[in-house]
Amino acid sequence: MEKEKLRKKIIASLRQLSPAEKSAKEEQFYKILFASELWQTAQSIGVTLSRGFEWNTAPIIQRAWKEGKSVSVPKSIHASRALHFYQIDHFDQVGEGYFGLNEPIPEKTKKVDDKKIDLMIVPGVVFTKKGYRIGFGGGYYDRFLKGFTQPTLSIVSECQLSEDIPVEPHDIPVEFLLTEAGISATLSADQHHLSK
Repeated sequence: MEKEKLRKKIIASLRQLSPAEKSAKEEQFYKILFASELWQTAQSIGVTLSRGFEWNTAPIIQRAWKEGKSVSVPKSIHASRALHFYQIDHFDQVGEGYFGLNEPIPEKTKKVDDKKIDLMIVPGVVFTKKGYRIGFGGGYYDRFLKGFTQPTLSIVSECQLSEDIPVEPHDIPVEFLLTEAGISATLSADQHHLSK
């Protein structure tokens, strides 16, 4: 199935979750994430500011602050389709950016060197067990991940997993998938480290 059809199909199924179902899944995800070695050893977390049907990242950000970790969130640079990460210490440093996305306000925040982020939580819509993903279009994360060397993890309900998706040469897989069943290293994780 082509990317756009797959994306629409999975987004439709995520939108059909009731608030109670969505919340129950999120609680399970948080429990697994916060107990993981990946989380516990990271001092600096990179994560998006979620909206709508996406898995809610606000509790992840709040937990990181509570544990004394630093949190960096992305701002899209549309001319170059790049992502720049800025450290936020409270939600007042966030505003509405392009396409209604929640983004850091550069004047109120500090730009972060990618190398200082210990764990990157990567968003997406459809995933394979190898860690390949269909995002929201635009290829921003694939560009960013090309030079990113720290662990990458995506939070994925089992309904978002697909046997096969179209993979292009520039697509960069994530190294860990967190599902209702726990965290697993993707089949690409070892190759990814070997190639670095």
